[in-house]
Amino acid sequence: MNSQTQKSIIQGPAGALEIALDLPAGDSRGVAVIAHPHPLFAGTMDNKVVQTLARAFVHCGWTAVRFNFRGVGGSAGSHDEGRGELEDLLAVVEHAAPAGDGQLLALAGFSFGAFVTTHAFQRLAAVRTIEKLVLVGTSVSRAPAAPIDPAAHLKTLVVHGEQDDTVLLSAVMDWARPQALPVTVVPGGGHFFHGQLPLLKNLVVRHLSSPSA
Repeated sequence: MNSQTQKSIIQGPAGALEIALDLPAGDSRGVAVIAHPHPLFAGTMDNKVVQTLARAFVHCGWTAVRFNFRGVGGSAGSHDEGRGELEDLLAVVEHAAPAGDGQLLALAGFSFGAFVTTHAFQRLAAVRTIEKLVLVGTSVSRAPAAPIDPAAHLKTLVVHGEQDDTVLLSAVMDWARPQALPVTVVPGGGHFFHGQLPLLKNLVVRHLSSPSA
């Protein structure tokens, strides 16, 4: 992402997990773990939307942690349709912001990564506080995304492109509607937010700058 990006390998459930760390200029507010789009469709931690999310978190004083799911880049293993990928994400969280160490934790994901992140949030929120949740282009069609607890709606940002032809806006609304979960729609936006990444970053920065409840 920048010359200061620190890349390393940690031990994950399926072997090596490749991670990238970006630090804020001053003291870190906490750790944000960001999940990338579908591994079978060229999704990696270097995806432009994922990097945009990382930049937004770093801008707001967070340490941004990106990682490659199993079978991608330097990460061992093979695609597991979200099951193993959830375990990968949880392993990165435990490495970067272990429970009980006092660091604030945020979760974010794009597309397939957002789908996995909903399940990670559901799992982790039962045992620890998640400060912020950011879901972009959330995949809800191939497999159901987990619902977001109503008590967490104010700390959650869901962003979707109006003209997303990979994950239809109507499908995301069908997921969000029963929960009364607000969705921020980017007019004319596609799945990858071409030409609108600065807007996406600004939406995330505004959310991160708002009080959590």
